[in-house]
Amino acid sequence: MGLNLDEQKAVDRFRKAVVEPSMHSLVILDFWAEWCGPCKALTPVLEKVAADYADKGVTLAKINVDEEQFIAAQFQVRSIPTVYALFQGQPVADLTNARSESQLKTTLDQLLAQLPIKPGGEPAQDIAPLLAMGEAALAEGDGARATSIFAQIAEIAPDSAAATGGQVRALVQTGALDEAAAILAAAPEALGKDPEMLRAAAALDLARSRPEDAELAALRTAANTSPANMEAQLAYAEGAFAAGDRDSAADTLLAMIATDREWNEGAARAKLLQIFEAVGLEDPWVAATRRRLSLILFG
Repeated sequence: MGLNLDEQKAVDRFRKAVVEPSMHSLVILDFWAEWCGPCKALTPVLEKVAADYADKGVTLAKINVDEEQFIAAQFQVRSIPTVYALFQGQPVADLTNARSESQLKTTLDQLLAQLPIKPGGEPAQDIAPLLAMGEAALAEGDGARATSIFAQIAEIAPDSAAATGGQVRALVQTGALDEAAAILAAAPEALGKDPEMLRAAAALDLARSRPEDAELAALRTAANTSPANMEAQLAYAEGAFAAGDRDSAADTLLAMIATDREWNEGAARAKLLQIFEAVGLEDPWVAATRRRLSLILFG
């Protein structure tokens, strides 16, 4: 992760004190300091509300910003008190401006009505909102955040193909291909044929062919210079997709199919379908590209 020893220890402390409890509880996370007057005034309010809501699955965690400067920096804390609500490792609300007991309880009531929290410390089973959060991070290109989200989901739902597959795809997006391959290999055998796992495997397979910039430029030049050379076109399409340019990859493959759909036993179409699987069949880009393919094949 690129952390030094002290930072890793800080992360481990935070995981045990905050992240792990948040897997089954709504954690009120209070950033404070000994010298902070407003913090001392807010503490009794937070403690009372947390106690009143304990049977509803709410707990309080406090982070001293002087002692845990690295964690405070990760949350971009610029003033204190700063208060967040966390669920399953992710901030779900900023409670900083809720300074009174009634304001805090109103916000907590709203959150508890939306989140799958089971009082008594039982893990929540509805991971759909978290999966959506991970997919949104992937769509935004934030592979690091998506990796963290999917990894946490996989911890509480190890049999979820969507969580494991999402973690693999997120790691692929960050370029951590060996780690992605290791997670894929260690996945339970029962998940192997799940569409989410096949999608992750396709994404990893395509990413492994990612060329260096100079190599990609050479592939592009070869494809542009020899439009009738199908091998050159296919090589460029593979390289372009692996480098993140799925539009160029699709344009090249569609042109190949339009020219000779039977070339090399339909290799261009097979590659395009593999790309569809890697991106996700429900993705709007895939839907639009499939329509283009249908026009070529049947139009």
